[in-house]
Amino acid sequence: MAITGRVGRWVRRTVPRRSSVRRDVVAGLTGAVSGVPDGMAASVLAGVNPVFGLYASIFGPVGGGLTAGSRLMVITTTSAAAVAAGSALADVPGADRPRALFMLTLLAGALMVLAGLFRLGRYLRFVPHSVMIGFLSGVAVNIVLAQLPVLAGAAATGPFALAKAWDLLRHLGRVNIGALLAGLFALVVLVAFRRTRFAAYSTLVTLIVPSVAVAVLHADVPVVGAIPGGLPTPVLPKLSDFSFSLLAGAFAVALVVLVQGAGVSESAPNPDRTRADPNRDFLAQGVGNLLAGLFRGQPVGGSVGRTALNVAAGAADRWAAVFSGLWMAVLLLLFSGLVGAVVMSTLAAVLIVAAIGAFRAADLRAIVRTGAISRIAVLATFVATLFLPVAAAVGVGVALSLLMQLNREAADLRVVRLTPRDDGAFVEQTAPRRLESREVTMLDVYGSLFYAGARTLQARLPDPADAEQPVVVLRLRGRAMLGATAFAVLSDYASRLADAGGRLYLTGVDPAVLRQLRRNRTVERIDGVRVFAATEVIGESSLEAYREARLWLGSLP
Repeated sequence: MAITGRVGRWVRRTVPRRSSVRRDVVAGLTGAVSGVPDGMAASVLAGVNPVFGLYASIFGPVGGGLTAGSRLMVITTTSAAAVAAGSALADVPGADRPRALFMLTLLAGALMVLAGLFRLGRYLRFVPHSVMIGFLSGVAVNIVLAQLPVLAGAAATGPFALAKAWDLLRHLGRVNIGALLAGLFALVVLVAFRRTRFAAYSTLVTLIVPSVAVAVLHADVPVVGAIPGGLPTPVLPKLSDFSFSLLAGAFAVALVVLVQGAGVSESAPNPDRTRADPNRDFLAQGVGNLLAGLFRGQPVGGSVGRTALNVAAGAADRWAAVFSGLWMAVLLLLFSGLVGAVVMSTLAAVLIVAAIGAFRAADLRAIVRTGAISRIAVLATFVATLFLPVAAAVGVGVALSLLMQLNREAADLRVVRLTPRDDGAFVEQTAPRRLESREVTMLDVYGSLFYAGARTLQARLPDPADAEQPVVVLRLRGRAMLGATAFAVLSDYASRLADAGGRLYLTGVDPAVLRQLRRNRTVERIDGVRVFAATEVIGESSLEAYREARLWLGSLP
């Protein structure tokens, strides 16, 4: 019954709504037309026949659209997934590359499905918001820069989008006037109708009108060109195509796709403002890849450009992505010649407007006002995205953010002295630099005790060197786990107190930390260490330790 109930809820959520079908059909057609050059270009990046990108553009959006939690996300070919796939296939002979590509796509899809089933989406919280916004902003700028030469109908060279845009500026003589006029017409129409009730149809107008004009005038303007017709049949992979190097490549593809997909999900919130489940998006991208690989397609993932275009074209729900795949199938079957006549510069205009619309200016301003760590993280990720592959750019941002956060946590760590009052409360004071002889000093710590934080604690604990028989009561309440560095610091401090004839009392110790202490065996083995487990009453174990320490000092000769 439970399974039937879940299936029923999924069916009810997935069935298209009559009120939004027309918008989704139009948005899907726009996406399908623009997906033709995108799919072919992605295949070139992967080093395979362009038809494999077109096949992926059919089945990726259908499988992903039906299952994704982010209902406006389009799961199709992406440049990041294509580059990762091309790297994985670099050493595969040309004749064997298609079969290896299908196996790679299926393996990557299986890994993504497993990531969703094992709910690994929670680990995306390690990708800071500032890094995600820097990445999305960089991708949006890359889309604009990459489409400028296409808008001008000019050939441009360079290792990345910024270099190609600069090459265009240095060689303006290559500009095709007809292509540029068609592209500018498309930009004007898109901007003029953006906030009107005709916005959903403006994209089709920008694609059709210039293309008809170019065909009538026989203008020498770059168009999509001939594309293959027909649909693929499913092909099961052969075990002989499997290799561990291909599996490693599948891990790289899956990582790039899932990180990028998380960013795409943030850029296209659900129409009803419900939060998308990252695990479900993981699963959806896996389903899209499994279908794409089964039908001889290349890896797919959440596409920044196609999702932005989907939103700009007026998509209302998940069926816009599904219709995009279905329309692509129709185009390949019946209208390959017409699709091939679409002027490339009009597609560039659509992508440019969509990318500008996806640029998160308000989020960037908020992050810049937040603090130095956020500013550096967003800037570093943004710049890295302009010059580096997607995976490397996100890695740079995450690594830099984590390092700066750890440094900030270590710098912010505070050690304070607590003096008990008669009513059981504590007075907080500045911790002394040195311990006094035959005196009990109760300390509390604010801040992280992991990594550099533990070393900062070591530097800020009061020095027992010149004291005789000092006692320190150190509160650890609220800490569910300690790292190896923290145990080393506590062990060293306990030894220094023991050398001075004193003791270390650890109080408010969580049961999990207590088990760690027992297993670690470096702190409790030192003479004079006492451990007091946390109780339900805050401060109770610390007061108990404080009184016991005073009794011990009073018993000394």
